[in-house]
Amino acid sequence: MQHSFRTLGVSAPVVEALAASGIHEPFNIQTLVLPDALAGLDVLAKSPTGSGKTLAFTVPIVERTSPNGAQPAALVLVPTRELCLQVASTFAAIAKVKQLTVATVYGGAPLPAQAKRAKTAHVIVATPGRLQDLVQRRLISLDKVRILVLDEADRMLDMGFRPQVEKLMRELPRERQTMLFSATLFGEVDELARAYTDSPSRFEAESTVEEDADVDHTFVAVTAADKLDKLIEELARERGLALVFVRTKRGADRLASKLVRRDVAAVALHGDMAQKAREKALARFRAGQVTTLVATDVAARGLDLDDITHVINFDPPEDDKGYVHRVGRTGRAGRTGSGITFVLPEQQADVSRVAARLGHSEQFEREGMSVAAPRRVYTSRRSRRSRW
Repeated sequence: MQHSFRTLGVSAPVVEALAASGIHEPFNIQTLVLPDALAGLDVLAKSPTGSGKTLAFTVPIVERTSPNGAQPAALVLVPTRELCLQVASTFAAIAKVKQLTVATVYGGAPLPAQAKRAKTAHVIVATPGRLQDLVQRRLISLDKVRILVLDEADRMLDMGFRPQVEKLMRELPRERQTMLFSATLFGEVDELARAYTDSPSRFEAESTVEEDADVDHTFVAVTAADKLDKLIEELARERGLALVFVRTKRGADRLASKLVRRDVAAVALHGDMAQKAREKALARFRAGQVTTLVATDVAARGLDLDDITHVINFDPPEDDKGYVHRVGRTGRAGRTGSGITFVLPEQQADVSRVAARLGHSEQFEREGMSVAAPRRVYTSRRSRRSRW
């Protein structure tokens, strides 16, 4: 059965606002989550980046929040500034139909101004560290929040935000709706869910990159001496926006500078940059003023750009999850994309295992590299629904 937003319980004004933004049919994760989320139930959702999960919680928040109620009424916690702005942008498209205001709270921006806006907003989208700072200074109270969302919960915990998240949750009313979205529901995420949710509905919509997108996977053997030249060759033959991943912040700056010196329009993005510099870099990339963005994993978290045609792993990801997260930035919204991974001789064994577990051994061997025996078996799960 083909669902529509209306059949899932979304009101006509919100459906019209979504249509005005070019969104007409719900994605799989939205179809799974919306009925229970709109009913006010706690939700645990396992869903990859790019699956449409943001609307799975922004729509219920808009539908269940009164413009005349106590403020702030809803809180969305996210791991990075970029994702904070991205989620707020999604809210903006539909919140106006209910006359709801949305405030962002993140580091690197003036604290008093953020506190003033957040105090009177219906919805706050925040990173844990800065919000905890506002709460500790008594610049804002969370005792009226009735809906809590933890977005990309696994990344928040990976980044060490668990203490701040748990302190913030203790500031919230016990009677609330909690929705948690994550690429995994195991380990610390599972512990957090069990501690702070009440009989949640659990949804899984995990899939590998090739199931959700039309992406070509290529592995390129390189040496330390020719690595930069091969990157420039790849960038020269492609015309779309390219996202290049590196391991470190310093590495991002260095590589972007080297590319600029070789007449490649490139800019770096990493966590040590001031917020204005980060926003400027992203704006230039979105507008196509620069066609290559050199980024670290943390800085690129939350990027949601449909026009990225190529993801190049200048430094290979550390594991399967990293590969799926990175390459998932291309081939979105029905478009095709390419994932290209550079492999030094000493990296071949580890990268070959990632390729094998994700089903890309053939592409890896095309370059003449041998595939090492995988240390574990990668499995993917089809969408399913269950109750805890």
